[in-house]
Amino acid sequence: MERELPSLKRNDLICNDLPLHIAVTGEIGTGKSTFVNAFRGIDNKDEGAAPTGFVETTMKPEPYPHPIYPNVTLWDLPGIGTTKFPADQYQKYVEFKKFDFFILVSADRFTENDAKLAQEIKTMGKNLYFVRSKIDDNLKAAQRSQREYDEEKTLQEIRENCIEGLEKQGVETPQVFLVSGFDLHLYDFPALQDTMERELPSHKRNVLILTLPNVCKSIINKKKEVFRSQIWRHAITSAVVAAVPLPGLSFAADVGILVKVLRDYLFGFGLDEKSLEKLSRDTNTPLDDIKPVFTCLCSGKSVTNELVLMMLQSGALVSAALVAEEGSRWIPFIGIPTASALSFTSIYTFLSSTVNSLSPTAAEMDNREA
Repeated sequence: MERELPSLKRNDLICNDLPLHIAVTGEIGTGKSTFVNAFRGIDNKDEGAAPTGFVETTMKPEPYPHPIYPNVTLWDLPGIGTTKFPADQYQKYVEFKKFDFFILVSADRFTENDAKLAQEIKTMGKNLYFVRSKIDDNLKAAQRSQREYDEEKTLQEIRENCIEGLEKQGVETPQVFLVSGFDLHLYDFPALQDTMERELPSHKRNVLILTLPNVCKSIINKKKEVFRSQIWRHAITSAVVAAVPLPGLSFAADVGILVKVLRDYLFGFGLDEKSLEKLSRDTNTPLDDIKPVFTCLCSGKSVTNELVLMMLQSGALVSAALVAEEGSRWIPFIGIPTASALSFTSIYTFLSSTVNSLSPTAAEMDNREA
């Protein structure tokens, strides 16, 4: 039962190992590292986090692979405009060509150095997004100083001020997004996610979607659609193995496939053990109070062969199809095609049902965090 297909690697099933390189740059103290960590779904104090501080902590381009999908890397670039990294020599230190797109972070007005860097990136045909960080701090200051505080009006004024400043420095149609590195679900981060996804080449779009933090219902729905679009590949793999006339091989392979795919589903939807423990800490909610909303047996659990077997047995139709598959394989002439068809159908049905069950739970978890 422990036997697995040697050719199946964990991330091959979902992201196909397509590399995605995202550059995060800007001047000292703008919150670049905090943004890199938040984008990757980890806290500043977590192991593997980009170091943060009030002085320049990034002395060279530092790669930070996504903790779940290592083919996706966020690069924390050194601050531009310092004596060590002057603006006119910045490209010499940073290999612009290897990045898929750039995110330029500022905690105040975008500077002349930012504008120069933006124009350099644009000449290379790369997409660039301006992120105005620490918006939560700006709103708190405005609330203390304004007699008639209006959050939406304040946000719009900050956004327009940034755009106007960049345009005066020669940047055409800049895209500016207001973001809090500690509360990504607020302000413009969902709009930034949508824009990055829309402007990426189609073959890398799904890679980005699966790595984005679950800060809104729309990204959860997009992940659901990506997962659903991949189900046929897993089902075909199962069908191909089912055609091999070796007793028990097909069932063992199916279990191995399902273990790997379910792990990806839990990580992608933020329903794995570590993500739920973090949610419990962040919301000060005991895990026992979160578990009652789970509608899928694998939510919040370590996915093992034994758990997959339990899930298969709990679904009468899928379980019956797998049993019928083993028996039909030995029928002359039609046995192998029948076994392959049953294997395809059972895996497709099981994974479709699981995705449909997990996505509403992920949305509920997102509501709790918000």
